[in-house]
Amino acid sequence: MNDLRIRAALPAELDAVLAFWKLAAEGTSISDDRNGVARLVDRDPEALLLAERDGELVGTVIAGFDGWRCHLYRLAVHPERRRQGIGRALLVAAEERFAALGGRRADAMVLDRNELAHQAWQASGYAPEPQWSRWVRHLERPGTPVGSPGPDTDADARAEA
Repeated sequence: MNDLRIRAALPAELDAVLAFWKLAAEGTSISDDRNGVARLVDRDPEALLLAERDGELVGTVIAGFDGWRCHLYRLAVHPERRRQGIGRALLVAAEERFAALGGRRADAMVLDRNELAHQAWQASGYAPEPQWSRWVRHLERPGTPVGSPGPDTDADARAEA
């Protein structure tokens, strides 16, 4: 795998990354837009890691560190390039980044329904922690004041349909 190159994304590459995620990533996020990814890269230019082979984008991972915890998001490998060690190489690069920053434990956001991802994460030494659940509140809802109970999810679903 000597021809695999892992490096930080450049701001000019964000549209290509978003297009790649539509092809290679499972699910979408409220932050999967140019402004959201640009904020990430502006705040932490080394967080979004790209894997390239022969100049082609073949994988990504976001290795975010908030000064206390290490978070992994958007581990994605091109469907035609899977099972070639790209995901593992991205995780090794992310873990090296975390260690250099003083991180001690990495966690990953993995969709419950993505069985293929479960296998990849387990093969890399990660395991779910059943005692924890992810609690979420979307903050970017027009008309929802900060500190309010949050949006009515059923009404939001009807409005988005």
